[in-house]
Amino acid sequence: MGAGSAARISAFFDPATNSVSYLVANPASKAAVVIDPVLDFDAGASRVETHSADAILAAAAAEGLTIAWVLETHPHADHLSAADYIRTRTGAQVGVGTGIREVQARFGPMFDADEADGADFDRLFEDGETLTVGDLEVEVLATPGHTPACVSYRVGDAVFVGDTLFMPDYGTARADFPGGDARQLYRSIRRVLALPRETRLFLCHDYKVPDRDCFVWETTVGDQLAGNVHIHAGVGEEEYVAMRHARDATLDAPKLLYPSIQVNIRAGRLPPPDERGRRYLKLPLSVPEA
Repeated sequence: MGAGSAARISAFFDPATNSVSYLVANPASKAAVVIDPVLDFDAGASRVETHSADAILAAAAAEGLTIAWVLETHPHADHLSAADYIRTRTGAQVGVGTGIREVQARFGPMFDADEADGADFDRLFEDGETLTVGDLEVEVLATPGHTPACVSYRVGDAVFVGDTLFMPDYGTARADFPGGDARQLYRSIRRVLALPRETRLFLCHDYKVPDRDCFVWETTVGDQLAGNVHIHAGVGEEEYVAMRHARDATLDAPKLLYPSIQVNIRAGRLPPPDERGRRYLKLPLSVPEA
């Protein structure tokens, strides 16, 4: 695992979206990456704020860290990304999996973001690539299924899995977004769960089941195999796919789906301003036929 095993991980929980962002640093080299940062969005007031991202920047500054990369596990559908804000403030590069092109192709025309080349991101990662950041070594694991662009990042004995897995008492990601695939998700999860049982898994969300008192976002491969309510050891592919299809059919779309996706396929860039300098998020409507 190399120097990555010495990484220090700081988590930042956003209660408004139940999202978790991470600052991952090596104290010796002072190099750091940020994973899945949140841009605060008040839909009722149509207002964007940056206090969540600023908290990460302040923590990095307090430790004298240099943020070299912002790593997205996927284009989120439930919160806006602060990747571009952190890039602008720090000069960091922004990376995501190569599957972002497929997500852009599916959603871009809906929001006048027709480019499907991933150019808003500084780098598109292939499965198995290794990123060296100071003394940190970050391995990219393709884990599609929730979206075509999903990747996980392995740093020493820690893996940042995005939405692919939740805490064992909550289960696994939905797979009904455009380009999602429950069978692919099963295989991606099994790939993660084939890692050593002591491997730590860091999640992008926790929704806290009713009988749990606190939010938690760290688990292990062993805990997931022993107790994940959807995909513990012994659950086969056909059983999982049937469960996932049935469950996804009961789920509502995320409340921030359209605001999130049109920003996140642009690497966190807000839509360009009009001739008066105003920016707008689009909301597609389903209108019944007369």
